[in-house]
Amino acid sequence: MRIGVLALTAGGRQLAAQLAPGLGAEIVPVDRGIAAALAEAWPRYEGLVCIMAAGIVVRAIAPLLEDKERDPAVVVVDERGRHAVSLLSGHLGGGNELAHRVAASSGGRAVITTASDVLALVPLDLWAAAQHLVAADRRTMTRASALLVNRGELAVYSETAVAGLPPGLTLVAQPETAELVISCRTAWPEPTLLMHPRQLVVGIGCNRGTPAEELATALAELLSTEGLAPAAIRNLATIDLKRDEPGLLAMAEQNGWPLEFYNAEQLNGQMANITPPSPAVLKATGAGGVAEPAALLSSGAPQLMIRKRKWKNVTLALAKASFTLSAPDPEMAAT
Repeated sequence: MRIGVLALTAGGRQLAAQLAPGLGAEIVPVDRGIAAALAEAWPRYEGLVCIMAAGIVVRAIAPLLEDKERDPAVVVVDERGRHAVSLLSGHLGGGNELAHRVAASSGGRAVITTASDVLALVPLDLWAAAQHLVAADRRTMTRASALLVNRGELAVYSETAVAGLPPGLTLVAQPETAELVISCRTAWPEPTLLMHPRQLVVGIGCNRGTPAEELATALAELLSTEGLAPAAIRNLATIDLKRDEPGLLAMAEQNGWPLEFYNAEQLNGQMANITPPSPAVLKATGAGGVAEPAALLSSGAPQLMIRKRKWKNVTLALAKASFTLSAPDPEMAAT
C-alpha cells in the first residue's frame, strides 16, 4: 500500500515525521491548503493518514469520493497520536488495518466503527475477496453484510466444497433455505443473494486473426446458454502458438483473466479425456485438440464440464477447477 501522510500544525508535522518511516509512507506537502493537497494525493496513494481534525478532512474529501472499491483508505489522527480513526474504506481499502498500524506506531488507539468489527463478526467483503468470491451485483455484499450484522447469522448454501465458514455463517443443505448462495450459475430466485466462485476455466481454440469481439461474443453465448456467470471465470487456457494472438490477448486483458499456454505435447497427453482428435487441428498445431485439453490441464479437473462448442472461428470448452471455502485466518477474524 502506498501511503501519504499529511499534517497541518507543527505538532502534527512532528508526529508525521515519526510515523512515516515505520509506515513506509511519504510526507505530502500541504503548502497550497489541505483541500488542494488531498485532491492531488487522492489518485496517487492507496492510503492517506491525515493528522488534523476529522471535520477538516471530511469537508476536503467530500468532492473526491467516487466508489468504496476505488477510494483510498483515509485515517484521521490527532496530533498527539492518541486516536487513529479509520474514516474511509475500512475493509476493502485497508483503512482499519492502517489505523491499527498508525496506533501501534504512535502508542495510541485505533478507532474502528465498521459494524462487523465492533460486533466481532467476520468482515464479509474481506472474507469474500480472500476466498475469490465475486458478488453477483453491487447490492449483494451490502445486503448480505447487513443481514449478518443485524441478526448475527447468515444461512449459506454452496455448490462448492466447504472446509469451514466464519462464525455467523451457517451452512444449509437446501438452497431454498439459504439467504446467500455460492454458485457459478446465474438462475436463482429472488431475493437470493448470490456470489460466484472463481473456478471456471475456459479452453480456447481460434483461427489466426480472430478479433476480440468475436471471441467475446462466442464466450458470452456459451455462458448464457449454460446459465453460467462470467464473474465465475478464473482464467483462459490455450496452445502456446497463440501467445501472440492479438484478439485473444485483448479479451483476456479487458476482463482481467489470466491466460495460460500449453504446448502440443502437453495437450496430446490429455487425448484419452477429450473428443476424438481433429485432423485439421492436428495438422495446423501438432495437437489433436486445443480447447478441451487446455481446459483440463489448467483446471486440474478429471473431466470437462462442457465439451467443445464450435463457432466459425472459435472453439470453446469449460472445466471447473477445485474450489473449497474455508474460515478466515485468525488475523482477519481479529481485524
